[in-house]
Amino acid sequence: MLRRRQIRRCTNWFLGLADPRDARGTRHTLASILTLSATAILSGAKTLTDIAQFRRRRKKLCKALGFTHKKSPCISTLHYLFKVLDAAVLEATLKEWLLAHHAHVPLKEAHMDGKTLCGSRRGELPGVHLLALYSEQLGTALTELPVDAKTNEHKAALELLHLLPLKGVLVTGDAMFAQRVVAAKIIELEGDYLLTVKDNQPTLKQALLDAFDAPVSPSGDGGAAGGFAAGQVVR
Repeated sequence: MLRRRQIRRCTNWFLGLADPRDARGTRHTLASILTLSATAILSGAKTLTDIAQFRRRRKKLCKALGFTHKKSPCISTLHYLFKVLDAAVLEATLKEWLLAHHAHVPLKEAHMDGKTLCGSRRGELPGVHLLALYSEQLGTALTELPVDAKTNEHKAALELLHLLPLKGVLVTGDAMFAQRVVAAKIIELEGDYLLTVKDNQPTLKQALLDAFDAPVSPSGDGGAAGGFAAGQVVR
């Protein structure tokens, strides 16, 4: 859970967002509801019901968030707010707050991975698939991007990589991202990459194996001193 000082800072970031709701009949400020929702989600809330119940059980916290009414935001209030709120703007604000919160920690690495959002599948409709850059160093996802069912992850990665400053950052990923265009984009953005290569790319894998084989010496002494043994690969 966020500490009180961190909560106030988070609220300050949300103060700059435009409220899409009709001002008539609005009881709770946009910044208060968004900070409450972020705090509840970081504490394990997964649904709008969880967020509403989180508010009811923490009156002191809600006072610190700026709530002035005894009645907490109900599920309908949360539903209609998130229905009209610009998700891209909210996500950008959260990313700015996150990076500002960790500004004293230089980002050294970011792992690129795609996952289907748990519980997002509805009948025949496919689940929501997200591609994210995750920092184990900071313990959080830095940015994410929804991936269309007809789009390959490595193509979506080209767009995702532009969402974060990568200068001096080591980007890692699985075999899905071991593509020339992805590597070139990371280098273009002044980052470095470490990508997995598997058997589905036999030519590339063999080229890497050959590159790390020790050179054969005509004298038969087993190659240059300090070389890698035949077949040894750095992974």
